[in-house]
Amino acid sequence: MTDSYQIRPFQRSDTPAVIELWKRCHLTVPWNDPQSDIEMKLKVQPELFFVGTLSGRVVASAMAGYDGHRGWVYYLAVTPDCRKRGFGRKIMDAVEQALGSLGCRKINLQVRHTNRSVIQFYQRLGFSDDQVMGLGKRI
Repeated sequence: MTDSYQIRPFQRSDTPAVIELWKRCHLTVPWNDPQSDIEMKLKVQPELFFVGTLSGRVVASAMAGYDGHRGWVYYLAVTPDCRKRGFGRKIMDAVEQALGSLGCRKINLQVRHTNRSVIQFYQRLGFSDDQVMGLGKRI
């Protein structure tokens, strides 16, 4: 039943729908302005920013990056009313294919410890705990 689900590169006109998707999926936090995050992504590897559409409506997103050593995935989201239909898996497949074509052999991502359902989603896709602690510093 995913016949009208399509994955394509992000287009600037998708911005309002993508920001709304991220808000609905609780991916926005006060210290990350989604508009700024989109603008930064459009300056660096914009070809690694995807949206999934269902009958023309943005229902999924995934942003990725590759530094020549590791790939990273950010803002993978599927709107709540479209979950459990394979859309997340399909957009992640597109990300993995794009990163693989650049020579990437390992993908990293971060999920808050409290987000058990998302952790389980990634585990079903073959991701596992690397037994490392993610550290960060805001500059």
